[in-house]
Amino acid sequence: MSEWFEDETFWITYAPLMFDEVRWAEVKTSVDNILKLAPIGPGAPVLDICCGVGRHTSEFARRGFAVTGVDITQAYLDAAKETAAGAPIQPEFIHQDVRHFLRPKSFKLCLNLFASFGYFGNPRDDLLVLKNCARNLSPGGWFILETLGKEVEARDFLVTEEFERGGWQVRTEYEVVDDWEGVRNRWILRDGDKVVDRSFVLRLYSALEMKTALREAGFTQIDIFGGLDGRPYDQNALSLVARAAVK
Repeated sequence: MSEWFEDETFWITYAPLMFDEVRWAEVKTSVDNILKLAPIGPGAPVLDICCGVGRHTSEFARRGFAVTGVDITQAYLDAAKETAAGAPIQPEFIHQDVRHFLRPKSFKLCLNLFASFGYFGNPRDDLLVLKNCARNLSPGGWFILETLGKEVEARDFLVTEEFERGGWQVRTEYEVVDDWEGVRNRWILRDGDKVVDRSFVLRLYSALEMKTALREAGFTQIDIFGGLDGRPYDQNALSLVARAAVK
């Protein structure tokens, strides 16, 4: 039985909501901040897992880094190739489940951005992804993970929202499940008589839980921030950003 994130039509339908002009405008600043958190040399190999439409992959490539993007959605990879056209070094794009991507000691920086973590039904698969990232990094390499911290979600929790984006009237509904292990997301899109209604559960991690998972995966020198800009993970945090290294 396939899992919700393996449905390509889901990602194609929801792409205009997730990758609007605001999201694209943030990319250069995000990459600037990532390189401050995790300095790497010119042209260094970078791995972007769950790269989506290649927002960050293409920006790193434009800056001369040798980037590999991995994603399970072929339509997103096709869009990513178009986005990266003209970069001095063309990224390598791989259509694969990130649980199975292994290229040991091949990268100086590994990225997992834009809350692309906690999708799997079994938490052991989350740990497997982290272990793969640790194995894929060369000694001294950095891992940057940006996700929705449990503390931030609890502080800002909304039961429902309504807005318009990408030509759709959107209603979102959220429900805490399994004692804050995760949040069930329901997205209802309307465009005239057309209605798309999808639900999925995203597993959440607190700062302590994320540190524990990263240590178990083999990372050292673990730091938690409240955003890619390096702000503290406190009551003003925007997200949970983990920075970890391998020896």
